[in-house]
Amino acid sequence: MQRINSEDFLREYRNGRREFREVDLSQIDLFEVDLQDIDLSGSDLSEAYLPYVNLSRANLHNTNLQDAELSHARLQLANLKEANLQGAKLLRADLAHCQLERADLSKANLQSADLRNADLKQANLAGTDLGNANLEGAKLTKTNLSQCNLFRAQSVDFSQALVDNSTIFPNGHRGRDDR
Repeated sequence: MQRINSEDFLREYRNGRREFREVDLSQIDLFEVDLQDIDLSGSDLSEAYLPYVNLSRANLHNTNLQDAELSHARLQLANLKEANLQGAKLLRADLAHCQLERADLSKANLQSADLRNADLKQANLAGTDLGNANLEGAKLTKTNLSQCNLFRAQSVDFSQALVDNSTIFPNGHRGRDDR
């Protein structure tokens, strides 16, 4: 995996390059940068500082975003299939219409995130904070919501999700029978 520094990365993006597959951008600082339509599939962005970044329509398939700071990021229509987002901070992030199938979002912070119509099938959200998140139309088939905080989350359909007695439901109660 090739390491690329932020100056070279941004210069190449400004010059029209959109394909950056399998590059090492770990711990990179890209505050408020516009990276629409970029292909970072298979790349390492672990511990990256990306608040307010625009990654709309980005290909982040199988990308490592573990412990990344993505608060207020725009990720509408992004492909995050099989991405590692363990411990990522996504407060108020816009993930509407994202593809998050089989992504690992365990212990991530998604408070007040917009997940409308996101595809979270078979994703791991164990221990994730989804307080006040909008999950209207989100696909949660076989999604692991154990130990998840969903307090005041909106429009959640649990019918096909995996929950346990430690899941906190939108009404603040624990356990499947307290919905």
